[in-house]
Amino acid sequence: MPASLFLLECKSLNAGYGASQVLFDINLAVREGETLALLGRNGMGKSTTIKSIMGDVRARSGEILFAGKAIHAMKPDAIARQGVAIVPEGRMCFPNLTVHEHLLAFADQRNHKNKADSWTVERIYALFPRLKERSSHMGNQLSGGEQQMLAIGRALSTNPRLLVLDEATEGLAPVIRDEIWSCLAKLKQEGQTTLIVDKYIEKLLKLADRHIILERGRVVWEGTSASLAENRSLWSRYLGV
Repeated sequence: MPASLFLLECKSLNAGYGASQVLFDINLAVREGETLALLGRNGMGKSTTIKSIMGDVRARSGEILFAGKAIHAMKPDAIARQGVAIVPEGRMCFPNLTVHEHLLAFADQRNHKNKADSWTVERIYALFPRLKERSSHMGNQLSGGEQQMLAIGRALSTNPRLLVLDEATEGLAPVIRDEIWSCLAKLKQEGQTTLIVDKYIEKLLKLADRHIILERGRVVWEGTSASLAENRSLWSRYLGV
């Protein structure tokens, strides 16, 4: 398949912390408009993979390419300016900024997707009406679900070509989780390229086009949602389900 169809590529990526190596020759690719799920038990390297892509962990060897451009030596802010946005685990909303200030502070009027329908504040409010209702509330005055909506809205306000979500529904009430999954489905329908880490496999089967499973920092399986749904032995072997 031509490389031009890949928006993000990790090629033989090795990374870790200090003397400890966590990732071993990771190869993954995300096509433009695709949703890729990164799966595995806790401690298998998912977060380190994301941190490497975002520039928070420096690659020891291998390459990370975004839109054909090497980004593995870039700092996080430079990677973000390429059009990569993250919804981090823990949400990390600022307690001293209102909802509206969050969205304005991170807004990028350039549209990295080169489409007319850029993510304005009003469009984010339309996606998450609850944020509009809470627009004058401080970050620390929001519920966990509202903070997660804000974290997603904040990422969208940068008009990213690639949206990265690390544990997007962790710790949320079921009704709020369903609202987040519905939002992600809408983004997929609109062609948003997404890399997602989450533990709710049944939901990911409906959302993701492909899945990659990590075990001890290595890719041990890759395939479509249909393939993963049919092979339940993978769930018990690698996902603890």
